[in-house]
Amino acid sequence: MKLEQRTDQELIRLYVAGDEAGLEVLIDRYKSKIYTSIYLLVKDEYLAEDIFQDAFIKVINTLRNGRYNEEGKFLPWVMRIAHNLVIDYYRKERRTPVVVNSDGFDIFDVLHFTDESAETRMIREQTHKDLRRMIQLLPDDQKEVLIMRHYGEMSFKEIADVTQVSINTALGRMRYALNNLRKMMYGKELALKIG
Repeated sequence: MKLEQRTDQELIRLYVAGDEAGLEVLIDRYKSKIYTSIYLLVKDEYLAEDIFQDAFIKVINTLRNGRYNEEGKFLPWVMRIAHNLVIDYYRKERRTPVVVNSDGFDIFDVLHFTDESAETRMIREQTHKDLRRMIQLLPDDQKEVLIMRHYGEMSFKEIADVTQVSINTALGRMRYALNNLRKMMYGKELALKIG
C-alpha cells in the first residue's frame, strides 16, 4: 500500500517508528488547509509561514516524545495547535486579529479543478473572489468559527474548546455567519438584476 493511501494514524505510527516519510505525507495532506486557516487569521504571508512551521515543530516534538493521543483527530489537533500559536502571537503583540483580504494569496488556488472551460473557470474564480470578500466582511468571531469549521474541518466541540466558548455559542456564531453570507449573496444578486 502506498504511503498516500494510509490513514493518519498509520502514518503517525510509521513516523514514531522512525520513518520520516510518514510525517511528510501528513504534512502534504493537510498543509493547504492548515496554512490557509492560519493565513486567514493573521493576513500576513510570512507570519503565517512562521506560525505554520512552529505548529509542526510542536507536532514533531509531541510525536517524538510519545505524547500524542488524539486518535484519528490529527487535523483538528494540528489546527488547535496553530490557533493557539496565533492567539499567543496576538497576546504578545497586544493587538486583536483582523482578517482582511489580500491579493497576495488566493485561498482557492489550493483547490484543483480539471476539465473545465475557460468560461467555467472565470465564473468559478469570480465566485470565489466574491465569497472571500464577503467572508472578510463578517464579524471576527463569526469569521473565526467559519474558517475553523470549513478549512480546519473542526467539530463544534473542538471549536468551542479552542475559542473558549460553549458549543451553543460556536453553533450560533456559525449560524449568524451563514445567515450574513446568505444576505450578502442575495443583496449582490439583487444589485446585479437591478444594475
